[in-house]
Amino acid sequence: MAIQAQDIENLLRDAFPEAVITVQGDDGAHFAAEIVDVSFKGLNRVQQQRLVYAALKGKMDGPAGELHALALTTRAPE
Repeated sequence: MAIQAQDIENLLRDAFPEAVITVQGDDGAHFAAEIVDVSFKGLNRVQQQRLVYAALKGKMDGPAGELHALALTTRAPE
């Protein structure tokens, strides 16, 4: 079952309601997302990305995951 960019954005919005979020990709498996959120302040990149993966609620888990690849850019607002 393919996942859509809007589905990914909705999951991210639930976890980061005040964030600026951009999700790109249209092949159902490979996407890029940029998330700018105040909750990332003081966290390193790995910590930020762990929060994003948790927000995706298992969509990337293992070979049966709906989301095959996600290039992430995360940061706190300046």
